[in-house]
Amino acid sequence: MPRLETRARFVLLRHAAEIPRPTNTARWAALALPQARLLDYALPGQRFDDTPLRGESTWVLFPSPGPATLPAEPPRRIVVLDGTWAQARRMLQRIPALRTLPRLSLPPPAVRRRLRRPTMVGGMSTLEAVAGALRLLGEPEAAAALEALHARALLRAEELRGPLPGQAA
Repeated sequence: MPRLETRARFVLLRHAAEIPRPTNTARWAALALPQARLLDYALPGQRFDDTPLRGESTWVLFPSPGPATLPAEPPRRIVVLDGTWAQARRMLQRIPALRTLPRLSLPPPAVRRRLRRPTMVGGMSTLEAVAGALRLLGEPEAAAALEALHARALLRAEELRGPLPGQAA
């Protein structure tokens, strides 16, 4: 597992339903990025404290209307929502700190093989999204390392279970 130092810091906000999934890539991103912080949301019986999501130069990685744009000054911290599309959308709506953050949007991903069946057209894993954000923010070496990690995970998953139905090997 690579250990990558990046200028951008990441807060990976993982939905509780993702915790037991072996294909959860937020965990992999947190292991590869020593400055990343992994927070769990929607844990039964626990109230979520959104304080760690607040701060100067913090953006949320989430699609917004219009084309992907690079901010004039790159964000120092990026919150990445980890869950299905519906879970991520609900987190954005239900967590007050997220609603006030500017959005960083990525260009649509290339069509490729997936670890899981995407829940929306253009969806990507958290690891792919973090790599895309790093590439957008001018850190192509770190992005390439995360993309390589994702590719290795995909190959291993296909060795164990075969490709997802409808995907060529």
